[in-house]
Amino acid sequence: MKVIAEEKVAGAVMRLVEGDITLRHVDAIVNAANSYLQHGGGVAGAIVRRGGEIIQRESDSIGFTPVGTAVMTGAGSLAARHVIHAVGPRMGEGDEDAKLKGAVSSSLALARDRGLRSVSMPAISSGIFGFPKDRCARILVTTSREFLRANAGALDLVEFCVFESATSEYFRREMSAG
Repeated sequence: MKVIAEEKVAGAVMRLVEGDITLRHVDAIVNAANSYLQHGGGVAGAIVRRGGEIIQRESDSIGFTPVGTAVMTGAGSLAARHVIHAVGPRMGEGDEDAKLKGAVSSSLALARDRGLRSVSMPAISSGIFGFPKDRCARILVTTSREFLRANAGALDLVEFCVFESATSEYFRREMSAG
């Protein structure tokens, strides 16, 4: 795992790493989910493949969560203890920026409310959902900063875990502009 950038925000660490989110040793990883919580491809598919079908079964028992919200399951055999399933927007559905901000805020609030201290999230909606990577980075970084400032002491670590360097560059720029 390669650390690209790190900053302190209201006593917490906000970090950018490049690597595989399914290997992160944190309280919760965030899954870029769809509303029906069917984890077939992308980050979601990788999480179920590594963590086991128990993640899909727990998701099936929840059934549905609207765009801009998040729900939590166990993490099966992943290094993390929980998976937060955040439903970001698909490009073209309307009000995408607000929906992505909602998904990030919901994820962090869920972690806070369940007493978790560390969260690692991917570039939600920037893969098969087609959300522009630069806008994704801006929204994830600024929303996380705002959350940490408004909820000082609630979390110790908010991490952005991206798989490829082109996407990490957008996040690095947003963090350095901070």
